[in-house]
Amino acid sequence: MKKALITASAFLAVGCTSSEIQVTNQEDFQWQVDRFDDIKVLRYQVPDFDSLSLSQKKLIYYLSQAALCGRDIYFDQNCKYNLPIRRTLEAIFTGYSGNRENKEFKAFEKYLKKVWFANGIHHHYSNDKFIPEFSESYFKTLISGTPSLKGSEERINALLPIIFDPELYKVRVTHDSSVDMIKASANNFYENVSQAEAEQFYASRFDSTELHPVSHGLNSKLTKENGILTEQVWKIGGMYSPAIEKIVYWLKKAAGSAENPHQKATIEALIKYYETGDLKIFDQYSILWVEDIDSQVDFINGFIETYEDPLGYKASWESTVNFKNIEATRRTELLSKNAQWFEDHSPIDDRYKKKEVKGVSAKVITVAQLGGACYPATPIGINLPNADWIRKEHGSKSVTIQNITYAYAQAAQGDGFSEEFILREEDRELSKQWGSLANDLSVDLHECLGHGSGQLAPGIKGDELKNYGSTLEEARADLFSLYYIGDPQLVTLGVMPSLDVMKTEYNTYMFNGLMGQLTRIELGKDIIEAHMRNRQLIARWCYEKGKADNIVEIVRHEGKSYVVVNDYEKLRTLFGDLLREIQRIKSEGDFNAGQALVENYGVKVDSTLHREVLERYAQLDLAPYSGFINPVLKPIEKDGEIVDIAIEYPEDYTEQMLYYSSEYSFL
Repeated sequence: MKKALITASAFLAVGCTSSEIQVTNQEDFQWQVDRFDDIKVLRYQVPDFDSLSLSQKKLIYYLSQAALCGRDIYFDQNCKYNLPIRRTLEAIFTGYSGNRENKEFKAFEKYLKKVWFANGIHHHYSNDKFIPEFSESYFKTLISGTPSLKGSEERINALLPIIFDPELYKVRVTHDSSVDMIKASANNFYENVSQAEAEQFYASRFDSTELHPVSHGLNSKLTKENGILTEQVWKIGGMYSPAIEKIVYWLKKAAGSAENPHQKATIEALIKYYETGDLKIFDQYSILWVEDIDSQVDFINGFIETYEDPLGYKASWESTVNFKNIEATRRTELLSKNAQWFEDHSPIDDRYKKKEVKGVSAKVITVAQLGGACYPATPIGINLPNADWIRKEHGSKSVTIQNITYAYAQAAQGDGFSEEFILREEDRELSKQWGSLANDLSVDLHECLGHGSGQLAPGIKGDELKNYGSTLEEARADLFSLYYIGDPQLVTLGVMPSLDVMKTEYNTYMFNGLMGQLTRIELGKDIIEAHMRNRQLIARWCYEKGKADNIVEIVRHEGKSYVVVNDYEKLRTLFGDLLREIQRIKSEGDFNAGQALVENYGVKVDSTLHREVLERYAQLDLAPYSGFINPVLKPIEKDGEIVDIAIEYPEDYTEQMLYYSSEYSFL
């Protein structure tokens, strides 16, 4: 529940300075390699990889292999039919002997690319099932024209309604509390289980007297057979064992190239967790991981985030492999060293402030490989671990992924977005001058300090907010960032030159929450995704509360709507007021108040404004979603020994997807 995702506002304000990141062959580098539907596929570079030691390069290579081995797990978690559907589509794509140049086959190819990108048949962001732009009868023609599928007709026929019936498995995950969210979600975390049964099952496992509770349900599928609820644990010897065995194989090699004994112990603890499925060992691993602040190379690997489970128990598999950007990290280290000051001066109730902030570490990283839920679409910031007691006693680790934000910025240059949607010339100039720094600082504050701030009231376990928990947690971290990016203390610390950076961020955030992100929503639909709900909740609440003072207004100019901030200081006060309330809601586990905030401000969309935004955006011919293909790491051997690791930047999205399906498919 601790990710910062790239947003529509990224077209205005992402990137980094040339002093913080060095790219190779920038003028000749092709950032965008494919585009289809509402998606563009980009490449990212891995600057300074060649400056690492051979041992560090080998460590990154081994961890990267482990990151790729879990791909099938995430596909299967998203829907139990994803893998047979993907393999059927790939068999057709590689083996169909008929006409491949007609409109129907091009529609089939687009559908396959969308399935690859989303790790399944549901949109990676909206969660809605893809509806093919080709007919079921044409699909049968493709099947009959694919020799490798002969004899599989019965199995494939069972998949047809799953692909073509718009009402069957229609949403990957729903947060609509008016329905049974488990039965209404197409994900593969539960089988024959109702929401009430799942809630009761895990509530019975919570002990309010336990100081160090494990995250029950994090690494298992809950099923009911013959009336008995059973967890199928994701471990070696359990569910997903073939893929996990491969992950562990590469982790063991990584442990042999660890930078220091602490990092080796961390990797070995993760291996033991995969071997046993024991959540207490996962906590031990998490503690070792968060306390490893000396290693330059780092990674995330495992069942981590619970966004895809409406109840917030089950974690999706994900991985990143990265190393520290030493120059850029100086900014985040300065913020983390002052974490106690920020906590003490927060506008929240004193009862919910941490008296002693422990172990807040932050760094800017260069990612070298993405996997699972982080691929192809990736966050730009991460804060872990998620367990509140670990964060309180051992701290948290925050990262900002700067080579990813840089790639987004390079790909978005000259797209006309700001000219179309920013009314005031002075605001456009602010964005050009301070947009990169404002974005970097907002992610730093969100990840480094926001998620790690505050504490729960005694007796509160942390899951009381249920399906609204992720949205409210992201709102809490965003509000912390928004409040403090307007604090003169940041100027005093030297992390920003003036409060013009605050103005840039406030302009961008309010525009995105009220208008910009609507480009990602189909007309007539509610907002479903947690980060999007969070942004509209904040922007809409502040807009409504500030109407009397005209703090923020939606201006009509020459027939178009624009978001304009008129009073930045009063807006900052509103951010602080809402932060105080959302921290109270989390600390006290006030479900009803949290539900009211999200439903009243974060879900429904102004249809008139939405239609206008979509029409204006369509004229720009932009894709609202972006993701990446990975670099390829290749060992160079001499006399049977690895003497170097070469890095290459492929240019073919389809080729990488087919290669991964061929070489890293173990389920």
